Amino acid sequence: METRVRTPHDVFFQPQRLLVPLFQRPYVWSREGQWAPLWEDVRRQADRLLEHFGPAGPHFLGAVVLQNQAGSLGHLPQWTIIDGQQRLTTLQLLLDAAHHVIALRGVELQARQIEDLVRNPAHFCRTPADAFKVWPTNRDREAFNEVMEAALPVDYASLAHSSSRMAQAHQYFSESIADWLDRDDAGRATALTSVLLYQLQFVVIQLGPDEDAQEIFETLNARGAPLSAADLIKNFVFQRLGLDDAQAEATYHKYWQDFETAFWEKEVGIGKLLLPRSSIFLNQWLMAQTGREVTLREVFARFKAYAEHESNLPMATLLPTIHASASTYRSWMERAALPEADLNRLELFAYRTAALDSESAKPLLIWATDPQVEPLPPGDLDRIVQDLESWLVRRALLRLNSKHYTRFLASVLNTLRHLPRVEAAAVVRELLAKQDSPNMHWPSDRELRLELATAPVYRRLHRGRLRMVLEAVEDHLRGFDNTTEPLAGQRVIRDRLVIEHLLPQQWDAHWPLGSDTAQRAERSQVVHTLGNLTLLTGRLNTKVSNGPWLGEHGKWAALQNHDVLLLNRHVRQLGANGWDERTIRQRTGNLIDAILKIWPVPGGHVGYSAAPTASNEVSVGLLDLLSEGFLTSGQTLHSRGKHGTATATVLADGSLQVGDNIYDTPSGATKAALGRTTNGWWFWLTDRNQGTCLRDLRADYAAKFDVEATAADDQDTHNE
Repeated sequence: METRVRTPHDVFFQPQRLLVPLFQRPYVWSREGQWAPLWEDVRRQADRLLEHFGPAGPHFLGAVVLQNQAGSLGHLPQWTIIDGQQRLTTLQLLLDAAHHVIALRGVELQARQIEDLVRNPAHFCRTPADAFKVWPTNRDREAFNEVMEAALPVDYASLAHSSSRMAQAHQYFSESIADWLDRDDAGRATALTSVLLYQLQFVVIQLGPDEDAQEIFETLNARGAPLSAADLIKNFVFQRLGLDDAQAEATYHKYWQDFETAFWEKEVGIGKLLLPRSSIFLNQWLMAQTGREVTLREVFARFKAYAEHESNLPMATLLPTIHASASTYRSWMERAALPEADLNRLELFAYRTAALDSESAKPLLIWATDPQVEPLPPGDLDRIVQDLESWLVRRALLRLNSKHYTRFLASVLNTLRHLPRVEAAAVVRELLAKQDSPNMHWPSDRELRLELATAPVYRRLHRGRLRMVLEAVEDHLRGFDNTTEPLAGQRVIRDRLVIEHLLPQQWDAHWPLGSDTAQRAERSQVVHTLGNLTLLTGRLNTKVSNGPWLGEHGKWAALQNHDVLLLNRHVRQLGANGWDERTIRQRTGNLIDAILKIWPVPGGHVGYSAAPTASNEVSVGLLDLLSEGFLTSGQTLHSRGKHGTATATVLADGSLQVGDNIYDTPSGATKAALGRTTNGWWFWLTDRNQGTCLRDLRADYAAKFDVEATAADDQDTHNE
């Protein structure tokens, strides 16, 4: 291993190829995060040269690790970029943009000096791919090659990959350099060329063909570089496979490429973290294999230990095993997201636990559905899923602490791994039923009746959870339970209907009571209880929202004329003569009866004898703020002042639109606007002058409903 400080001229001048391995992540640097700061440093250095102050000192671009590849006689020397592909690729785009702009200005000498750092001389090139000094990973090659080969002047809008980061970076550097050169082409071109060739520096670590590149890669990325667990595992897997280029590319396409699609790269909330789904899956897959809890921070280290010391499988066998489990996982997750699909029991469980914001049972499901091992006996998977769902939903309805779910279910997995699979369903039920602590117990029918009879669930539970429970009741009324054939053709559409108060939250206008304090207090108490809530289409909800119950234009008539849900047929029957506190309590009891049948417990189950310890924590999203009037559909949000002038539009479904793209969470919209991960609840302001941010609105919501409001994408810190 050789380590030296080198300039771009040192690194790029010799004819050679610096190759980004196909298993590294794609190009991700952005304007705000990296391009603009790099250009400002380059410009500042060039300005000092022009003003005869001399250089401001070299600008360090960080460390780069290159590994020499034994080549064939007559071919260009080749180096694999083990670490540093983002900065090397960016520098190539900057150099090429500078060459284009300077060449168009007619400053030929400097243009050719820069071109020598980008392209290999034609007489060294045996194939078209030999033309460039740096050759990106396969996901970026077409975009890179197109913009680097484009005729001068580059028409960026006409490029097939005009929206790629490669083209955007090249355009940004071209425009920035052109603006800076306009006042004195020749003098400024000379200063800029000097900076680009000699005033930027890398720490370059060069490895021999037989040295362990993985060890260096891990050491460098332990510094906190934003690589996901999936990125690190991918690099480790393909390093250990030791394949030649053609074999590696074929293996990548067959077993790993799917991990770099939108499904797997989607960021999912885990507690207060947002992580790519691929990293979360690998975390859960590891727990399924080991039967031990694996924290999100230790996924890569645990994977490495498992692969090298525990699995007893060569990497060539382990990789297809991961791929098979991932394919199965993806199939039931994607089905679960379809609102009108006819779901099997596992897919329905995936949908319902997503509504609970719970990922804790996924390792057990991965174990149960592992295509590489003996399948469970017929019906046993459904029984396991039914018991797990009952345990999770009942605890969620009581707002019980979920902090230790992952640890507990990992212990369940560890027990199952050492037993015949034919015993799995019975053992899962036994382990759930025997929990006797408030942190883990399976709530009894009595506990649910006591809590749900009077609880203002609309205030206490997240809207998605409430919607899922009411959907389950509708399915139950249609005959979709666990013991009978369904009586209706299909389940209710999922995640599309809205929750409506039958007795309006603002009831004074059409539901007057007079001044009786006790009656008014009683009405205020029942308005948010389970029996006063139902599901409606969005249009029907708007039509009947705050109107009276009876009369030609009342809610009862609207439900009679326009609604098809069995849930509301029962409402019409119960409220044919009016809707009041008595009917609400009666319906609450009816809904509780249904919930206890949908999510049953074993016969004679007594649960926890002491009073349950409820958590006051509620996950609050933008849809909740919309429903309570803290935000309005179409409202414009503004970025914090020193972060530019980005805006986001609040949409009716609680998502945010930034430019032409739509994001599910404030932090996702922030990353799009800012180019790096920052807490969106802090970043987006409702009023730039007053400085009111989304987090302030969430605090107002918490104060109104006396809850502890959190959000899945609300991280502990933000970058100010």
